[in-house]
Amino acid sequence: MKHAVVLGGAGFLGAHFVERMLGEGLRVTCVDNFVTGERDGLKRLVDDPRLDLVAADATEFLHVPGAVDFVVHLASPASPVDYLRMPIQTLKVGSVGTMNALGLARRKGARFLLASTSEVYGDPHVHPQPESYWGNVNPVGPRGVYDEAKRFGEAMTMAYRRSHGVNTGIMRIFNVYGPGMRPTDGRVVPTFLRQALTGDSLTVSGDGTQTRSFCYVDDLIEGAVRLLFTDLPGPINIGNPSEQTILDLAHDVIAATGSTSDIVFIERPEDDTTVRKPDISLARRELGWEPQIDSFEGMRRTAAWFRHELGLSEASSMSAARDS
Repeated sequence: MKHAVVLGGAGFLGAHFVERMLGEGLRVTCVDNFVTGERDGLKRLVDDPRLDLVAADATEFLHVPGAVDFVVHLASPASPVDYLRMPIQTLKVGSVGTMNALGLARRKGARFLLASTSEVYGDPHVHPQPESYWGNVNPVGPRGVYDEAKRFGEAMTMAYRRSHGVNTGIMRIFNVYGPGMRPTDGRVVPTFLRQALTGDSLTVSGDGTQTRSFCYVDDLIEGAVRLLFTDLPGPINIGNPSEQTILDLAHDVIAATGSTSDIVFIERPEDDTTVRKPDISLARRELGWEPQIDSFEGMRRTAAWFRHELGLSEASSMSAARDS
């Protein structure tokens, strides 16, 4: 039985990845320090004898006994709320944590997959963003702790590939969302869904014309697994090229939830990117992958999970919206 080590496996994306690896028939060691991940994210899986849950920090030396076939590095705060609160930890997990994960892969002769991000493109001057674009990142801005941690992680990954012959892959993730996100995560999709379901105003930053490309988590996991099971080095964009404005997203969330919440405009965060859209030509060609779930269906599924998480029935959330 093949064995995968998943760092950050208790987080939003990690829990989905761990579940998929178990579904593929692998044994999984999940490593997480639970700074942003939660044990509840894995509660439906903890009775599986093939899952070993290890409370450890990726920035410390990683020892995993026995053979390892895959090392997947998903460990990092991913929400601005988290990485702005923990800037040094974010930089460490992207640098020291990546080096430790690569060291484990090297010792075990394992395939290594780094979860990078579209944030390596910064506020792009090229649109849509192909993997060949080097980006426009502010290294000294508040968001630089996340952007540069991921850029460093990519450089470290390629250094281990070139210098030590480690079989590495890099995926650049674009705006993933879905069931399992924390309602207070701070990213725009969970924020809008929580606001819509509880009858609060949806808070759109700036004038809402900035764009994003939202990818449903099941689609993202499918692309990640296809990349993992190849020898491709990447980087490869894994995201949905269906671009929309933040204001359009707010309207879509209201429609998907049946909410009567209104929309208010708030100050735009510093270094907030103007546009974001992946060029997925490489993923289509090399992985045979593209997203299958459209935004409305993805929001509908995610809203249903949020209702349950918030303890709301469909009727109660509609009532909250009407009474707001």
